[in-house]
Amino acid sequence: MEINLQYKISEAVQTYLDADKKTIEDFSKETKISKVTLYQLFKKNTASPKVIENIYSFLYASKYRLNAVKEELLVETSTNKILFHGSKYGFNSVSASGSRENCDFGNGFYLGETYFQALSFVCENESSSVYSFSFKEEGLNILKFKCSLEWMLAICYYRKSLNKYKNADKIQKIIEKINKADLIIAPIADNKMFYVMSLFANGDINSNVAIHSLSASKLGLQYVFKTEKALKCLTPIEKYYLCKKEKEDCQFISNKRADEIETKLKLAKREFRGGLFIEELLK
Repeated sequence: MEINLQYKISEAVQTYLDADKKTIEDFSKETKISKVTLYQLFKKNTASPKVIENIYSFLYASKYRLNAVKEELLVETSTNKILFHGSKYGFNSVSASGSRENCDFGNGFYLGETYFQALSFVCENESSSVYSFSFKEEGLNILKFKCSLEWMLAICYYRKSLNKYKNADKIQKIIEKINKADLIIAPIADNKMFYVMSLFANGDINSNVAIHSLSASKLGLQYVFKTEKALKCLTPIEKYYLCKKEKEDCQFISNKRADEIETKLKLAKREFRGGLFIEELLK
């Protein structure tokens, strides 16, 4: 699927000018960007990377949370599901086989339910962007997971931490269902959560401890488009620029969430002693 989206830079500047009743001359003085450069920006909607960062950093410092507000407006006004994807380097096209093999559910195009979800996965990368999509389901085979043992086993399998048990009947039945799906909807598992799953896969904690620890996650659901048929249900909407300060703020919040998971793990180890260990579940 082709993704021909550009940053809406001139629109972002115009939003600020209209809201604060400013002129281009005012904006030029505030940002130290020449009027010639700004006029060219409005004509072609493009500028150098330094100028783009300057513009979005200024807007963010001026309390303009354009990306987050656009998300709210999209969700409020659209009759379709709005989804978001974070990209480390940007892209012009996507496919159902474009991801790494060791993603949560293997190959597929991964999206989340919120802008912050997508941002949190790429906020440490210098050239990252977030994209929004409209999703209208039409005749897809959809497989849904909750925060459950089956969900955790599937992710451990695809992330290559269950090699010792990969041929177990319980595992193969889960993989068979995944292979038949066009779309998978499941809780997101980032690297902080996978640390807990790895403890379970290595036999260090039981299943109850792992599941209750992972319930601390607030990342929501991911939508994994496994087939080209599923991708045809997506429509690209917009590409969002991520200024340096916005990414730093996101990293700070993500680090706090990691502390919550670590605390939940410690409490769960004390409270949930009756669960089964990996070798008992898959023997």
